[in-house]
Amino acid sequence: MTESTTERTSTAVGAQADPDSGDGGLVVHLGDGWESDEGGTGQRPDGEASRGVLTAFGRNIKTLRIRAGLDREEFGRRIGYSASTVASFEQGRRIPSPRTIDKADEVVGADGLLTSWKEEVERAQYPVFFQGMAALEKECLELLMYDTLVVNGLLQTEEYMRALLAMRRPLLDQETTEQRVAARLARQDIFDRQPAPLLSFVMNEAVLRHRYGGLSTLRGQLEHLLLIGDKRNVEIQVMPIECEDNAGVNGPFTVVTRKDGKKFVYAEAQGIGNLQTDPEQAALAAARYGIIRSQALSPRESLAFIEGLLGSL
Repeated sequence: MTESTTERTSTAVGAQADPDSGDGGLVVHLGDGWESDEGGTGQRPDGEASRGVLTAFGRNIKTLRIRAGLDREEFGRRIGYSASTVASFEQGRRIPSPRTIDKADEVVGADGLLTSWKEEVERAQYPVFFQGMAALEKECLELLMYDTLVVNGLLQTEEYMRALLAMRRPLLDQETTEQRVAARLARQDIFDRQPAPLLSFVMNEAVLRHRYGGLSTLRGQLEHLLLIGDKRNVEIQVMPIECEDNAGVNGPFTVVTRKDGKKFVYAEAQGIGNLQTDPEQAALAAARYGIIRSQALSPRESLAFIEGLLGSL
């Protein structure tokens, strides 16, 4: 992520200080968590700024579609969507994927006019408070993640995701559930990115024992952890229940390192997202994570522990 991108994002989300100024700062916003991301039919925008971007983009799609002499049904057929979904794109009520934008640009002969919107549209898919973190995650050099309640979203199987979303109160409608499942799955392309970022996960043992969704769901999730844990750029560690020391008692958090070496801290609870941009606080969080990692089982011991737990189910 470039310097200008960070500055623009911070301004959009109401940062109290420039993350690159060296003066420290804190970005705090209320919202619905990490889950918003693009799905097969797009998703609902969040925030007035995002709606403005999507409304303007939708008008461009409509203008270029009409100029190409295509009605919504034919245009939708060519890009792989229904006429009603095309209407949602044009009215800014749904967010098309980057691939869909590329296809639409080709179909209407826009010569890049639509594809030039991809960065802004992609940013608009996230809740306003998470847009800065989303950009950091997408371009990160390293992610350090400590989890205490559920398996980290980057590690979740689809079945586990659905089990968690079904437990939400108030209840989520089916469309929202499908959008959020697609969102989390889309974020997992980070494991195949080149060059590969360094990814470290530490989770409490209790996370691995909760039978969210039932025994079959837990088995599938544990098997998935073993597969991901074999990747060369991934380390998964378990904090045992009997461990008498744990520097992570304040709760889950993520430390992200940008390609220029700057570090940021993200934490979320009860729909409240906190992106900490103060270099001192980020350094302290990274140091705290190092202590947590040293207190947990080693990656090799952790995979053996997960394998043993799986065998006991």
